[in-house]
Amino acid sequence: MKTITSTVLLLFVSFLSFAEVSVSEKEALIKFYHATNGKQWTKTWDLTASPTTWYGVKVKENKVVGLILQNNNLKGEIPAEINKLQYLETLDLFKNEISGSLPVTIGELKSLKNLNVSFNRLTGVIPVSIGNAQALKSLELYMNNLTGQLPSEIGSLSQLENLSLYNNNLEGELPASLYNLKNLKVLMLNSNHFSGRLSYEVENMTALENLSLFENNFIGQVPFELEKLKNLKEMNISYNKFNGLISYALAKKDTFQMTMLNEKGLAVRLPLITDNTGVVGSPD
Repeated sequence: MKTITSTVLLLFVSFLSFAEVSVSEKEALIKFYHATNGKQWTKTWDLTASPTTWYGVKVKENKVVGLILQNNNLKGEIPAEINKLQYLETLDLFKNEISGSLPVTIGELKSLKNLNVSFNRLTGVIPVSIGNAQALKSLELYMNNLTGQLPSEIGSLSQLENLSLYNNNLEGELPASLYNLKNLKVLMLNSNHFSGRLSYEVENMTALENLSLFENNFIGQVPFELEKLKNLKEMNISYNKFNGLISYALAKKDTFQMTMLNEKGLAVRLPLITDNTGVVGSPD
């Protein structure tokens, strides 16, 4: 009986040793390899070996769930065939030389939780299809050359906790749907060209811990509703064109104490308001 059990166990281990991902997933990985100049990667792949041995490829139950190739000298564009990695949960290509735009097919990755293509050379717009990747918890695309507006479809990502898009060339007003992201903890949109007003509906973002709108073109009154965000630990909305009065509590929250650019392009601090609505100057 022990011999039979040992044989079955050996066969089971052998089966696992030769376990393989699907043909379509392997083809998608090879396509990605060639599209990003795989031969010149810092840590490259042996295409004759099993994908389970390839650097940065995480496999679970014969399914590719992770593609993590940070700082690995990737050059080229993310191919549309990335959608064939249908079980992918993490796509992390931080600090490479990825160019081109995010493929529209990125929205077809229904299991994707973490997408990081920051510190690359991405251009073009954020595809509206991103709203279909509704498992996303973290979307990091900072330090690129993305243009256009933030798509309203971003508001469909109800699980999103981190939206970091700073240091791009994004523009336009923030979509109203953005304020529906009640699980969002980090919102970093600084160093872009966003404009328009910051809605009072920001109070809906009750989980927010870090808000950075620094160095954009926002206008109008700073919403006092920001004071209601009890979880907010870090805030920087200075160097915009906000105007009007602010409370001491708001000034204290902001890294640069509400320093804005006036119509002449000069840095000025917004005036404080007292309890009896009298102006008392600017924060120290």
